[in-house]
Amino acid sequence: MNPDAVVVGSGPNGLAAAIVLASAGLRTVVREAQSTAGGGLRSEPLTLPGFVHDVCSAVHPLALSSPVFRSFPLAAHGLEWIQPPAAVAHPLDGGGAAVLEPSFDRTAEGLEADGSRWRKLHQPFAATWDSLAEDVLAPPLRIPRHPILMARFGLTALRPATSVARQALRTTAGRALFAGNAAHSFQALEAPGTAAFGLLLGVAGHAVGWPIPRGGSQSLAAALLSHFRALGGEIVTGAPVTRIEELGTARVIMLDLTPVQVLRIAGHRFPLGYRRALERYRYGSAAFKVDWALDGPVPWTAASCRRAATVHLGGTLEELAASEAAHVRGEVHDRPFVLFVQPTLFDSSRAPPGKHIGWAYCHVPNGWTGDATDRIERQVERFAPGFRERILARRSIGPAEFERRNANLVGGDISGGAMDLRQVFARPLARRVPYATPIRGVYLCSASTPPGGGVHGMGGSHAARAALAAIGVRS
Repeated sequence: MNPDAVVVGSGPNGLAAAIVLASAGLRTVVREAQSTAGGGLRSEPLTLPGFVHDVCSAVHPLALSSPVFRSFPLAAHGLEWIQPPAAVAHPLDGGGAAVLEPSFDRTAEGLEADGSRWRKLHQPFAATWDSLAEDVLAPPLRIPRHPILMARFGLTALRPATSVARQALRTTAGRALFAGNAAHSFQALEAPGTAAFGLLLGVAGHAVGWPIPRGGSQSLAAALLSHFRALGGEIVTGAPVTRIEELGTARVIMLDLTPVQVLRIAGHRFPLGYRRALERYRYGSAAFKVDWALDGPVPWTAASCRRAATVHLGGTLEELAASEAAHVRGEVHDRPFVLFVQPTLFDSSRAPPGKHIGWAYCHVPNGWTGDATDRIERQVERFAPGFRERILARRSIGPAEFERRNANLVGGDISGGAMDLRQVFARPLARRVPYATPIRGVYLCSASTPPGGGVHGMGGSHAARAALAAIGVRS
């Protein structure tokens, strides 16, 4: 029997779309090119047997904030979230560290003179996080459900991270903590809109934490797949799609693909104007990642770094700004911003007894062919002397291998396209329903659609709901 809906790609957006469609009663099939489902939600023994590493995403504040993921019974399908005592730590030279704690009081104590300023910047939004997340993760070209809250957020969010950090905060520690969160934008911190990343991730740390799934990110994919199958859905792996005609006569076709792949399989069916608009879509900077099997925990100079799964390495606001400006102009800074994750401090199931894993990446130009392993390890060693002595094995993954493992990671871009202001509001192009294509029944639902990158599934949810509305089926 032919399915009612086909979803191409099994990343978090594809799986969210598939679940929404199946929940509405459509016979839904997911086709995945790789041998395992999950997209960026994959975990493998990349270094040594018994050491389970996350291939792409590792820490998920937006997954816990996502309205669509919260609506799924994922705990009943085996998902267990681990909440480290602190969301993120940011060590500084001299042995200290700024720490984002769930509690504003504890965060303020650590930031000392900046404590009240940090609270003033973040607490109003943390108190209304569910409402804010609903609007931030919604399609941009619509009236917000909470317009006054979004207007207040926008007054800060649309500014450059550097200017917000310098005007709202006074200390080296406070500014560095904000800048480390803003650096998740993969943009120069002087760019308009980068403050949104710093503010959102800081607020999320207070509101819901920065959790990790027990067993690795594959556990989140497994729970989504289990829920989908319980609804009668079917997943077919090792099934790449080369032309859209292969998908038959399904009423709904969802493409969890970025514009490059969409053009490859369906470009011949698009009007010239739409095709050219997709061809102009811009991909952003890439990730260069290193995984380590370790003989023991990371020997941080600042003991407070052991309270967080996520550690931002990069020093001061000025250092982070220089690092992020470098990859945007096509270079790699000698001291890059490094996002480091140490899951086995809180999840011992992912390494043999007494052993640990480390996960880290820095930002590099799209398609960069160099090796940043030494730069990354020097940054870790800077704040954890003796780290290299604990390495049992390492595995480096550059932009080309990222794309080989997942075709959506074009040139190593893990965000589905540049997340600057222009492409936040026109993703992949400005349309009232950005998920719909000119081909009837064919929709886009990847991170190249609103609200963009991150593990939240909202692009898939919005696309599926738009498709159901078009065919007159209630979601």
